[in-house]
Amino acid sequence: AAVGLLLGGLLTQVLDWRWTMYINVVFAAIALAGAIFEIKEPPRDPDHVVKLDFLGVVLAGSGLALVVYGFSRAAETSWGDTGTVTSLVVSVVLLALFVAWQTRSRYPLLPLRVVADRARGGAYLAVGLSVIAMFGSFLYLTLYMQTVHHYSPLSAGVAFLPMVFGMLIGSTQIAARLITRVPPRFLLVPGALLAACGMLLFTQISADSTRYWSVIFPALIMLGMGMGTVFMTSMNLATFGVEPYDAGVASAMVNTSQQVGGAVGTALLNTVAANAATSYITSHKDAVRAPADAVHMQAVALVHGESMGFYVAAGILAAVALITGLLINVGRPIGEPAEVAPVAA
Repeated sequence: AAVGLLLGGLLTQVLDWRWTMYINVVFAAIALAGAIFEIKEPPRDPDHVVKLDFLGVVLAGSGLALVVYGFSRAAETSWGDTGTVTSLVVSVVLLALFVAWQTRSRYPLLPLRVVADRARGGAYLAVGLSVIAMFGSFLYLTLYMQTVHHYSPLSAGVAFLPMVFGMLIGSTQIAARLITRVPPRFLLVPGALLAACGMLLFTQISADSTRYWSVIFPALIMLGMGMGTVFMTSMNLATFGVEPYDAGVASAMVNTSQQVGGAVGTALLNTVAANAATSYITSHKDAVRAPADAVHMQAVALVHGESMGFYVAAGILAAVALITGLLINVGRPIGEPAEVAPVAA
């Protein structure tokens, strides 16, 4: 996370923003070489035949793509736009068909038994919803620092480092030390609530001053600590106790939850912020008397829209705390056996 933020700012500032895309080709080439030369496939079991669920791929991929497209279109038009409504309705239908197909497919893309487990399903929801909220903060804070207060791209990347520090504390010092000592909900609920408090603090940003040390810095620390605790615990819980033949699907679902959450979060929260900013400008346009007033009005409207987005993100994180508290019914620490063998006299 730290390298990505800094490298993205450096490439944008020194070269061009398109290099934030080009650089991924280099990373992909390195990963491909590593996969070819280092990963050794285990011997194939002739009695265990698995085929790709092409229909499941098409239904799930199309449904998720239309969700993201519908949210993005709502930011450009409105929630009542015919294209927006059609995209979201069709996406729901496709995802429902996907679930129905998974119950009938001989080689399902996502065996429903993996997500039907309450604790594991709750872990996937925690990851996906948390990423929705977190990606919104990335988008908002980048726009806020660079557009409103004219940070350079590299300076904006450096300004995010407190969150990385907080995530290190949450994942390696809080979750890693307590995950084998307390039930997972005792980490997930406080972690999500701490992150929600950080989001609420973000709503205090201002168009007149950066308030970095009084608002952004402590909010980034709180968000990072909360997210680090949630991610570490959720990822362990999502793969704990799964049968060996479902281990690949269980771990892949964690990554899928992250990717889907990031795409939906960026589209959804951007829609919320854009609509709120537009409404603010519409209701205050009579106060514009000079070009300088219009520039200031745009900055204030942007901050207002982002604040509304932060409120929504805080609500999502509060929902994570509620969902994990209700769904995750694992009553013992992760890694602790269900029954302790009696000690010989």
